[in-house]
Amino acid sequence: MKASLSVFFEDPFWVGVFERIEDGKLSACKVTFGAEPKEYEVWDYVLHHYYELAFSPAIETETRQTADNPRRRLRNARKYLENTGLGTKSQQALQRQREEMKTERRQISREERKAEAQRRFEMKQAKKKEKRRGH
Repeated sequence: MKASLSVFFEDPFWVGVFERIEDGKLSACKVTFGAEPKEYEVWDYVLHHYYELAFSPAIETETRQTADNPRRRLRNARKYLENTGLGTKSQQALQRQREEMKTERRQISREERKAEAQRRFEMKQAKKKEKRRGH
C-alpha cells in the first residue's frame, strides 16, 4: 500500500488530495482545509481523520518501481513538488466519486418525491371518503 497527500491552493481555499494505491488500484479523496494549514495541522489531521475519509472507487493504475538511488529520489521529489494540481488518475477517481454521490442523491430524492405523492394521494382519498359520509 502506498499513500500520498498533496496540499495546494485552489482559489479561494487550500485543498488536500489524499491518494491511496493498493493492489495496483488508485483511489483518492479531496479535503478542503480553508486557510493555509501549517505542517503540524496537516499531520494532526492525517493522524486523527485518515480513517474517516471517504475515498473514491478504485481505478486500475500502473505502479512503477523506483530506483533506490537517493539522488534520483531527491530529483523526483523536486519534480513532484513543482508539479501543481491533481494527477489525472486522481481527477478521474474524484469525478467517479462525485458521480456516484450524484446518482445516490437522485435516488433518494426520487424516493422522497414518490413518498410525498403517495401521502398526498392518500390524503385526497381520505378527504373524499369523509365527504361521502355526510354529517
